[in-house]
Amino acid sequence: MRTISSLAQAIVCGVIFLLCSAFKLRFLANFLSKPILVGFVSGLAFDILVGQLAKMFGIKIFSGSEFSEKLGEFLAGLRTANVWSLLLAAASVAVLVLGLRLSPGVPWALVVLVGSSVLVALTNLQAAGVSVLGTIEAGPPSLSWPMLDWRTWLQLVPSALALAMVAMAEGLLIIRRYGEKNGYSTNPNRDLFALGVVNIASGATGGFSVGSSASRTAAMDQTGSRTQLPSIVAALGTLVLVLYGTTLLADVPAPAIGAIVAVAVVPLLGVADFVSLGRLQKFEFTVAVVCFLGAVLVGPIAGIGLAFVLSFVNLARRAAAPAIDILSAQEAPAQSLLPAEPAITLTAPGVLVYRFAAPLFFANVQVFVDTIRKAVAPVASSSAAREPLNLVIDLEAVTDVDVSGAEGFGAALEWLRRRDMVVHVSRLRPDLRQIFVHYGLLTGVRGFASNRDAIAELAGGA
Repeated sequence: MRTISSLAQAIVCGVIFLLCSAFKLRFLANFLSKPILVGFVSGLAFDILVGQLAKMFGIKIFSGSEFSEKLGEFLAGLRTANVWSLLLAAASVAVLVLGLRLSPGVPWALVVLVGSSVLVALTNLQAAGVSVLGTIEAGPPSLSWPMLDWRTWLQLVPSALALAMVAMAEGLLIIRRYGEKNGYSTNPNRDLFALGVVNIASGATGGFSVGSSASRTAAMDQTGSRTQLPSIVAALGTLVLVLYGTTLLADVPAPAIGAIVAVAVVPLLGVADFVSLGRLQKFEFTVAVVCFLGAVLVGPIAGIGLAFVLSFVNLARRAAAPAIDILSAQEAPAQSLLPAEPAITLTAPGVLVYRFAAPLFFANVQVFVDTIRKAVAPVASSSAAREPLNLVIDLEAVTDVDVSGAEGFGAALEWLRRRDMVVHVSRLRPDLRQIFVHYGLLTGVRGFASNRDAIAELAGGA
């Protein structure tokens, strides 16, 4: 029953991927910034690396266990490490590293696989404790469809959704990482569609849920692959191998496989990226470290959730502290209201031009209200402000306003009017004007096409 449920889960995952593609949910990947990308992928790579090191040392661990358990099993098993496995792995690493430096065009991973398999077959290293793949059943897959009642299908949705979210986030992150590295564009919606098709096909042919592979992608990239052709050749070769050549895989040693994967995933650890983030931006470095620890310590599912939470926290943090300036008569920033609160100087006699450079929404509306008050209060109470003060709010950089933002804007207007301030707006975008009118924010507020027009008329009148 568990096997049938696993097949059905793959099908449900496929449907979820197709829905994500149909509704164009690729934008979810845009919330994952570079620090999150670096940290999460590094955590996955580190998790993979520990598993491959166990193979290289000839230590048997339960690969499906949590990272802490996996690491504990590996460290506890060091005293039982197989010397021959370690020597074979060390030789494989040496061939891969030196070979890639001397002649990058040669498929050194294939050389290592073939050479190590021949060595095991000729010297009978398996008897000395070196693990091999062993016998693999050959033949084509058989078509099947899990026959389950609808209640069981519904029960599989939560776990399938979790698997799909992990596979989607990991896959889109890996795709984006290599797209940035090699300078090519990506199409996440197309990739989600492909994941949906292959998951349904996997469930219908006796397979489990599938996704992208960081280690195999790294191995393919390391060989110099830059097009889809190597993947097509690999797929056809795998099909032929599964149908007719599984006996060739019986003597492939696990330490050599571990060495190939380990060498491929080491660049994904992103050590240089962590160093760069630490030097350039401490907060971004902290985000990357937290994502790394989340992916390693709490697992990919919780790590993805943590990554999205951090993305929104980072987004809100930046949106809550936009650039806010008092402009000069030449429309250049003369004073910044954040984070300092300097003595405010009028833009022109009787005129103060205030610019808020961000969409006005719940995360920053209180900042808008507070800085308006801090800018106006000292000027209005000074002896220099004998005439009514004209406050011009430059809205060119305000691209949107939500309900909370509209309420805050309206509250600021009321506060200003109670203090006999005359409020104007300038450079209001046409699309935003409709929103402001809808919220009733332009009642009694005069608009100007530019700050220069406002200064020329209002200062002249003063």
